[in-house]
Amino acid sequence: MMPTEFSPKQMKLMTWWCRGSKYSSYDAVICDGAVRSGKTLCMGISFVLWSFYRFSGGSFALCGKTIRSLRRNVITPVTGILKNMGFVCNEKLSQNLIEISFAGKTNSFYLFGGKDEASAALIQGMTLCGVLFDEVALMPKSFVEQAVARCSVEGSRFWFNCNPEYPQHWFRVEWILGRKSKNAYYLRFTMDDNPSLSEKMKQRYRSLYSGVFFERFVLGKWVSASGCVYPFMNDDMFVEVPQGNFEKYVVSCDYGTVNPASFGLWGFLENVWFRIDEYYYDSRKEGFQRTDEEHYEALCRLAGDKKIEKVIIDPSAASFIQTVRRHGRFAVVPAENKVIDGIRKVSTVLKNGSVKICVNCKDSMREFNLYRWNSAGADAPVKENDHAMDDIRYFVSTVVFRPQNSFAAFAARRF
Repeated sequence: MMPTEFSPKQMKLMTWWCRGSKYSSYDAVICDGAVRSGKTLCMGISFVLWSFYRFSGGSFALCGKTIRSLRRNVITPVTGILKNMGFVCNEKLSQNLIEISFAGKTNSFYLFGGKDEASAALIQGMTLCGVLFDEVALMPKSFVEQAVARCSVEGSRFWFNCNPEYPQHWFRVEWILGRKSKNAYYLRFTMDDNPSLSEKMKQRYRSLYSGVFFERFVLGKWVSASGCVYPFMNDDMFVEVPQGNFEKYVVSCDYGTVNPASFGLWGFLENVWFRIDEYYYDSRKEGFQRTDEEHYEALCRLAGDKKIEKVIIDPSAASFIQTVRRHGRFAVVPAENKVIDGIRKVSTVLKNGSVKICVNCKDSMREFNLYRWNSAGADAPVKENDHAMDDIRYFVSTVVFRPQNSFAAFAARRF
């Protein structure tokens, strides 16, 4: 449904390219800032309207971190609004192509995912009239440069949007700080720039984030990660093991031989996942290493006689995965292992209360107090006191945030 009201900043994004606009001479537009600020939807609509204002029969690129996220974040909401405006949208799924027609004109919009360095090859050889990058800060520089280089048609332009990352990020350095040399128009958004967002919803998002994620996703700042990764995890955040019959159980494993091994037992009760027990073994502290079989025996003791739905294991622990599978008792699922995205998800579910850590999980409690950001360079936690932190992240990313979970289920930033 078309928004009934636009803020002044949203209107600037919608109309900057129009004849008579004082911004129409720019070659690019860059929008960054807070989540839920309306920048993505307005940019998508504006991009399509501009394409018909300037071209007929042209080819354009719509780029996201993945094609799946692009469809969710841009294609579905934008095409719905365009259809209400009288546009005809014909999506050819097998070709990752949308043909859009209006008033006798038709333009072609090709969909691309820019998830890694190899993605640059996907867009080579094309001739484009314009390109839109959704979540550009999550894409590799090589992909963005290749896509920009494809825009060789006279009058072509570039459209970028993203949430902030760390200050030294290549996109901020080259495009935001260097926007004058790029001839780019820059707009920074906050949630207050989205008139369709109620004060209640704004407060909801403010309560979901803390630390660096609050500054980036709520305040819209490009800030370095520093200090404790989970600064809100004080004593009040840990709970007693609840009484009652858990509906299901899952185990998550961060496997180690030289490094510590950490396994967590999770129980689901009344729409909350509780970490109700754990196994933690540090070979350096104990003075000798345990074998895969010994760790498997510990897994069995942790599970007891409970029916374990699945065991989530670090995908790099190939030998331990094979050991567990060979015994045939547990179903094994390789963990989703994106560190920063996983940390953000863990922060979200711990703060909204859909995941809770029980007080008997002493090693988890200890690591929450010690787990810190590496202040040098790009986002990364210090590789110390991180083994329970990793197995918790595996659990949240793989079980709580399953691919089919929608935004509404956990009120998290799109990912």
